[in-house]
Amino acid sequence: MTAVVSRFTLAVPFAQLTDLSERLDRTRWPEEEPVDDWSQGIPLRVVRDLCDYWAHRYNWRERERKLNAIPQFRTEIDGLGVHFVHMPSPHENALPLVLTHGWPGSVVEFRRVLAPLVDPTAFGGWADDAFHVVCPSLPGFGFSDKPAATGWNVARTARAWAELMTRLGYPRFGAAGSDWGTSVSASLGQQFPDRVVGLHLVPPLAAADPATLDELTEPEARALADLDRANERESGYSGIQSTKPQTIGYGLVDSPSALCAWILEKFWAWSDHDGDLYDLISRDDLLDNLMLYWLPGTGASAARQYWESFDEIWHVFNDAVPDRIGVPVGASIYPRETPRPSRRWAERRFSQILYWNELDRGGHFAALEQPEVFVRELATFFRLVRE
Repeated sequence: MTAVVSRFTLAVPFAQLTDLSERLDRTRWPEEEPVDDWSQGIPLRVVRDLCDYWAHRYNWRERERKLNAIPQFRTEIDGLGVHFVHMPSPHENALPLVLTHGWPGSVVEFRRVLAPLVDPTAFGGWADDAFHVVCPSLPGFGFSDKPAATGWNVARTARAWAELMTRLGYPRFGAAGSDWGTSVSASLGQQFPDRVVGLHLVPPLAAADPATLDELTEPEARALADLDRANERESGYSGIQSTKPQTIGYGLVDSPSALCAWILEKFWAWSDHDGDLYDLISRDDLLDNLMLYWLPGTGASAARQYWESFDEIWHVFNDAVPDRIGVPVGASIYPRETPRPSRRWAERRFSQILYWNELDRGGHFAALEQPEVFVRELATFFRLVRE
């Protein structure tokens, strides 16, 4: 290795946990919303319930031990400290894989899929589907450093991930991700086509082909209608974080209840549940993810990802002729995800789609919602490109 890689262990001071509980108990709550639905945002009762659990029943020390059982490290790349999970497989022909989260997720979003990816035989699978998994925290997220200067956009992050894989001894690798992780993975394929054996994207980002708008299929029409609804009613967070992340950051870093409401709303809105999110994703798992924003105080720095990179995403959806990416691609399309491009739209951007699956259940947080399906989708695609 050409640079220092240090083991990282969570050891949160007791005083920091006490401060968190006290802040939660001192929350100055707004009045209850004057509507009986979510049209004005996440209801007061939902946020108070989780914040009460967070302050009085959530056992961080137990969760900390479980998280520390996952091998974590830090190294400096391009002047920035990068936190990452690294789990080498015991299987000889395992494929290196860099797995990238997005907002409002974190590396703990993938906790339930790590062991099955690394050692599939322990879960009834085949050794030929094994991966050496590297799962970094995005710049400004979790226990990666907060950039002190502008410029850490998707493309620069992808270059840092390529350097990380070099540093860990992986000249060739696959890339996968969701949310911002989709864009970072696509950028890896675009910038390093000779190193990336394939991309698994959840979902691939691609604009609707204007030539198809007069002959839409039923799924395409539903996808566009859902995207219009999301842009009209669900994109306020994105507008704020892509334009004024510092302004919202004061509340997200100072108030755990504000952070909880800001992020919990998205888990409720974007997950494929039947009315009770906690039947799908436990309170403890949701709070583990929140703690990776609260403890290092990354509410503002994570929001800046939108300010840094939103123009890159805008071009994907607005360029008449999209930049082509030629490495092999696998796509898993979950029904509660937005956007949901059709294959013919995606083929305008990704010229070598080898695997395409539109699933019956699942939403934005597929690795948390449907971990067994998530692992199966990765394994199925990467069988097609393993060397």
